[in-house]
Amino acid sequence: QVQLVDSGGGLVQAGDSLRLSCAASGRTFSAYAMGWFRQAPGKEREFVARITGSGRTTYYTDSLKGRFTISRDNAKNTVYLQMNSLKPEDTAVYYCAASRISTPLDKNYPYWGQGTQVTVSS
Repeated sequence: QVQLVDSGGGLVQAGDSLRLSCAASGRTFSAYAMGWFRQAPGKEREFVARITGSGRTTYYTDSLKGRFTISRDNAKNTVYLQMNSLKPEDTAVYYCAASRISTPLDKNYPYWGQGTQVTVSS
């Protein structure tokens, strides 16, 4: 079992940056690939980024490459999402998730954080 707690969301202006954090319980954090997903009002949840258990490999949805960076600190059982040059269309609830396999498909992630709201004003 893995328990995840998301944090770091907030209300920011367009062009600002935010760093989301996701703290995980358990002693096998490095065994899990971690993903970030987001869900905007009225839209389906979408993949944002993922990182392998070792942290050596990262993947991003094409539209966010260059603005968002996923990273992890296995000593702290924490994964991060650095978001730069935020746009109003980035407004969403952001969720971290854990999976034994590295995949962009949310259905393959059995463990989820509670979500953290990011609102970007224009």
